[in-house]
Amino acid sequence: MITPVILAGGSGTRLWPLSRQLNPKQFLRLLGDKTMLQQTLARLQGLPCSAPIVVCNEEHRFLAGEQMREMGITDFSLILEPTPKNTAPAIALAAIHALRQPPREGEDKDENPILLVLPADHVIGDEEAFRKAVQGALPAAGRGWLVTF
Repeated sequence: MITPVILAGGSGTRLWPLSRQLNPKQFLRLLGDKTMLQQTLARLQGLPCSAPIVVCNEEHRFLAGEQMREMGITDFSLILEPTPKNTAPAIALAAIHALRQPPREGEDKDENPILLVLPADHVIGDEEAFRKAVQGALPAAGRGWLVTF
């Protein structure tokens, strides 16, 4: 089982004027009818995933939560950063959270969850190839290897 970790903590200053501090690019509909965060979540369809963990700035918690609900996702965790600390601390917080999560009903506790860390602002054109790559990496990740794409 994969635990998706969505990094959505950027401040959106480089895509100004479209992206602003209170509405950064990961929460915008730049390519299609879904926001970049929602496109990232949609990419996971068909993969064996547990509830996603979204790491975002405290000031974006309502945007993130609303966009998750728009996708029909009600089982998720939000980790709120009071101040941006960059990628490594965000992943570390998500990893600690994943380790502390109780199992879902009917599932065994995963003592060593496989995290799929995804920035919320990436564009991936061939989503089927992405899913195949993730599926192909699962055996190595299950043996404790760090897999990057």
